[in-house]
Amino acid sequence: MMVPILLTTALTILALATLACSYRLIKGPTRSDRIAALDTIGINLLAMIAVLCMQLKTQDFIEIVLVIGILTFIGTTALARYIERGSVIEQGGEDYDR
Repeated sequence: MMVPILLTTALTILALATLACSYRLIKGPTRSDRIAALDTIGINLLAMIAVLCMQLKTQDFIEIVLVIGILTFIGTTALARYIERGSVIEQGGEDYDR
């Protein structure tokens, strides 16, 4: 059967891609590069768990995939907002500047 070989190959490629993104996360050079690398690591992790589910023929890890997907999205959005505005949480109203 070719399916186990293909799934193992997919896991290997995803692991190598995650390793390359980890290098970009550490080296930078800009914050935007680091955020993109962190987002890509999250997506690669999702894909690795999904391939592992197919390899083990189980659906037990699907909830983990959903949680990691939500956390990756929220984290990327928060970091992008921080780069753009300088803060993640907006302070309310004009009266705050007093």
